[in-house]
This record gives sequence, C-alpha cells and structure tokens, in this order.
Amino acid sequence: MVDTSAWVEYLRATGSKHDMALGRALQSEDGVLMPAVVLQELLQGARSPQHYLALQSALETVDLFEPQDWGHLHAQAGLLYARCRWQGLTLRNPIDCVVAACALEAELPLLARDADFVHLQRVAPDLQLM
Repeated sequence: MVDTSAWVEYLRATGSKHDMALGRALQSEDGVLMPAVVLQELLQGARSPQHYLALQSALETVDLFEPQDWGHLHAQAGLLYARCRWQGLTLRNPIDCVVAACALEAELPLLARDADFVHLQRVAPDLQLM
C-alpha cells in the first residue's frame, strides 16, 4: 500500500529510499495498491491540464484498493483519528487515517514519508510502515 507522500517522492525522482522502494515495488510481481483517496490527492496536485492527463494516464496501471465496506473503513479511520487525539497526538492530515485504515484492512505494509503515520502506528501497532 502506498501513500501520497511516497508517490510524490517517486514522481519527482528524488532518489530517496521511498522513491527507490516504490520503483522496486512497481516492477515486482506483487505490484502495489493505492487507496482511491491517494489517487485523488495526486491528481489534485497537477500543475496544468496536461499534467493532470499525464498523471491520470500514468496511474491507470496501478490497482486501487477496494475495501469490503466503505462505511466501516471510514468509521475505522475516524476511530484512528480520535485515538490519536485521546493520546494528545496531533495529525496534520485526517486523510492519512483513511490511508492507514486501508493498509490495516488489507493487512499490507504502508510505504509513506509522512510523520502522521508514526503517530498512527502508536495507536495502531498493527500498522506496518516501510
């Protein structure tokens, strides 16, 4: 499972460990899964109509994660956010809770370069970060 932060590293070809890990994962037999909200975040960052179309085309080959029950997934994301608040942990982006809930439901490690996921792992130790 790949978060927006890792995709940005890859798309910018930063040479970071996240960029390299995503490149390897994309070439592996297993591939990667992307939460639909990550697709949204990537596309909304397009710099122009042409860039949007290029991003959309490039990302069409990536499988989207489909939860069993969208309502349950978002309830779990809300619970993750609340559990962080109850422990005094401030998340910068509540969408990260949706991404974490996707990774937890799929029982897949999450590739992310975002401090929110470290907080989320504190309240959800089953969240595997790469």
